[in-house]
Amino acid sequence: GEKVLDELSLEGVARYMQSGKCKSIICMVGAGISTSAGIPDFRSPGTGLYANLQKYNLPYPEAIFQIDYFKKHPEPFFALARELYPGQFKPTVCHYFIRMLKDKGLLRRCYSQNIDTLERVAGLQGEDLVEAHGTFHTSHCVSFFCRKEYTMEWMKEKIFSEDIPKCEACNNLVKPDIVFFGENLPARFFSAMKQDFPSCDLLIIMGTSLQVQPFASLVSRVPNSCPRLLINLEKTGQSDFASSLLGFGGGMDFDSDKAYRDVAQLSTCDDGCLALADLLGWKVTETKCTFTPFGGGGIMVWGCFSGIGLSPSERNS
Repeated sequence: GEKVLDELSLEGVARYMQSGKCKSIICMVGAGISTSAGIPDFRSPGTGLYANLQKYNLPYPEAIFQIDYFKKHPEPFFALARELYPGQFKPTVCHYFIRMLKDKGLLRRCYSQNIDTLERVAGLQGEDLVEAHGTFHTSHCVSFFCRKEYTMEWMKEKIFSEDIPKCEACNNLVKPDIVFFGENLPARFFSAMKQDFPSCDLLIIMGTSLQVQPFASLVSRVPNSCPRLLINLEKTGQSDFASSLLGFGGGMDFDSDKAYRDVAQLSTCDDGCLALADLLGWKVTETKCTFTPFGGGGIMVWGCFSGIGLSPSERNS
């Protein structure tokens, strides 16, 4: 492949971002970008979500997100939703770094596996986002024939009054629009992917184990010359035999003698974003932010727009 970076390092990525050749950045993010906000990830032994579900007496931990189980036993999911409800957490430095890419006109789109809506809280709009695993932002009746839509405000009221949400039209269950096991990904995921990835000129992957398909296979959809930066606690996404057999080719290659475009920054997502912002001469300053998820008649209102105000220092022209 053609080598675009002058060095396979964070410094090399920063120089490329400043070169004027980098105009269409895609971010792919997972649970690791929200752990510093206090939201548990699913798979960490001991502290992850699955490790802490014993009290719900599930047949196995994943059942809490299985559509067939949910239709019979919705209570565990809604109890968990009360604990994890969006609006109880604040975005992280990493979320605001992505927002900053948008403000500078560099962000093509952010593909998120998270359902915590913190990207929206940080100031990304619906069109900046593909919420690959859905969102709490809207809810729908589970009945195939009804599919009545409900607002985040309506659902929040039900969740916190400990009512099981039932459809006002047909009395079936109402479920937030997050993707459960056994459900299809949103159609928007596939349409945006076909549009965005062929023209991507820098892929930044943060806080995801790249284990869940089809999300993980997105890394192979960028052009062969497109640099790929992973910011994560460990290296992920390297090609293994099984995924290449399944046709999910083009895994990450950080270390072989053929490596030419993949860079791993092994750190927390926040530290990696701070290090990159520092190399770019972008200043990260914390400012107090008040976020009211339901201020102004159910429209999201931000008390202060920039949460952590990332202000560019003098651009190196």
